[in-house]
Amino acid sequence: MSANRTILRSSATAAALALGLSLAAACSPAAENTAANDQPTGTETAQNIARLAMLTIADDAPVDAQEAFAQWVSTGNAPGERVQCFGIAQAGENDCAAGPGTTCAGTSTVDYQGNAWTFAPAGACEHIQTPAGPASLTALDRNAPA
Repeated sequence: MSANRTILRSSATAAALALGLSLAAACSPAAENTAANDQPTGTETAQNIARLAMLTIADDAPVDAQEAFAQWVSTGNAPGERVQCFGIAQAGENDCAAGPGTTCAGTSTVDYQGNAWTFAPAGACEHIQTPAGPASLTALDRNAPA
């Protein structure tokens, strides 16, 4: 009986470890260039479209970036390769940990928080404008939480 308890404890520990590793991998830099997997659907898509409507892309952005941005804004789904784009997430809409003041996805507290990121179509981030200023591929020093 003691051996069975040990096996059960080991199985539970292994399952918890596997779950923790899965979550860590999802928020790791390796997830940065993920393809269009895990895209939102239904209500999440409608919310994303409303949120994205506040963003614009510069007229001088490459055509492919403008097309990817247009698809992202109109559908809520970023096509193809995605990158971490700082300063575009609204409060509570960031992807994964975003720096001081956040612990994981959905924990940013300020709209367009400079150290908070969300995935955007590759090639578009450098050309995105928000009501608070331009987006960036690196953390910005603006709209830090109080």
